Amino acid sequence: MASIREEPEPIAITAPAPRRSRQARVRWGSRVVTLGGAAPVRVQSMTNTDTVDVAASVAQVKALAAAGSELVRLTVNTPEAAAALPHIREQLDRSGVDVPLVGDFHYNGHRLLAEFPAMARALSKYRINPGNVGRGDKKDRQFAAMIETAIAHDKPVRIGVNWGSLDQELLAALMDDNARRAQPFEARQVMYEALVQSALSSAAFARELGLDPDQIVISCKVSGVQDLISVYRALARRCDYALHLGLTEAGMATKGTVASAAALAILLQEGIGDTIRVSLTPQPGEARTQEVAVALEILQSLGLRRFNPSVTACPGCGRTTSTTFQELAKQIDDFLRAQMPLWKARYPGVEGLKLAVMGCIVNGPGESKHADIGISLPGTGEAPAAPVFIDGAKALTLRGAGIAQEFQKVVEDYIERRYGAAAASP
Repeated sequence: MASIREEPEPIAITAPAPRRSRQARVRWGSRVVTLGGAAPVRVQSMTNTDTVDVAASVAQVKALAAAGSELVRLTVNTPEAAAALPHIREQLDRSGVDVPLVGDFHYNGHRLLAEFPAMARALSKYRINPGNVGRGDKKDRQFAAMIETAIAHDKPVRIGVNWGSLDQELLAALMDDNARRAQPFEARQVMYEALVQSALSSAAFARELGLDPDQIVISCKVSGVQDLISVYRALARRCDYALHLGLTEAGMATKGTVASAAALAILLQEGIGDTIRVSLTPQPGEARTQEVAVALEILQSLGLRRFNPSVTACPGCGRTTSTTFQELAKQIDDFLRAQMPLWKARYPGVEGLKLAVMGCIVNGPGESKHADIGISLPGTGEAPAAPVFIDGAKALTLRGAGIAQEFQKVVEDYIERRYGAAAASP
């Protein structure tokens, strides 16, 4: 066996790199959401309702905001959709939902923003795709019209490039230039460069038109994990704008969740990214809010933000005698998430609470001691008792059929005692 040095060097504690982007501000009423700089990484989502359907769109925006989305984007593709936006904003305001709304424009955004000034005012931010603003001599003119509207209404702009709708004139020119090189780059590398150049040249043009650089957010979305990492590393080296991250079509369920987590975690760990969206394709009957839940978990898992108390639970093995620990873990997790909208104001700091629900004696007591509150349920051959640990020390033992209810009461009492006092203190 290899020897161990008597005085080992300390192992570095891993933490995400600091971000160095500009800080944009998205406003609605008295609410200001800062993007970039020292601000937290923000979570964004997008409705999939027909924007013309005001009631359905309002309901989905409310659900996304309640789930934790700090900005919500809506499609603005027709005059009817543009006309509906002020009504959506008005109904949200009446309900006390002040989440900023982002307008997603393609092809005809210059015309809609000019013809519907109430819509231009109701939105807090515009998303412009440089690949879809026009061709030839119309491109600069129509892009300029949108930027001038943003300046007039003091709205930030996301210049959102997408490899599915990349500026084909720019890509063709770069491909021609590459063909003349003595040692041409790979076609994929040229595509990367086209994405980055499209975003940065559009941002430069917007600045020439008078848009404050602090009002610019950039995204270059692709659907491949390694492609996204390559493009955003290049973007981060070549600009200091706030950056929006996300795979453009992540996919459904496990595939979309894993791909998004893999790509975003690497970039966020490197200090790249100021807002994120997890673009999940909803499964039949699945709530749109699932993409928000995944985004929150990515940020919380990296230690970048805290949204909900965390529940550690073992996966189960041959030592666990029942599904009790699984059911209890889910029950506690569901209970905490359901209560968080009320608890945020009542119990400041409760989102940092750590719980452990374990299934046997192997790791149960140890994990429970590392948590604020932990319970170790009996496994195969163990005594029918469930020790509960609070703040690292064994506090009590639960027995019988009511363990789940008793443990939930222990959790509620702990939250009131620990966080209620903080809320009541001057």
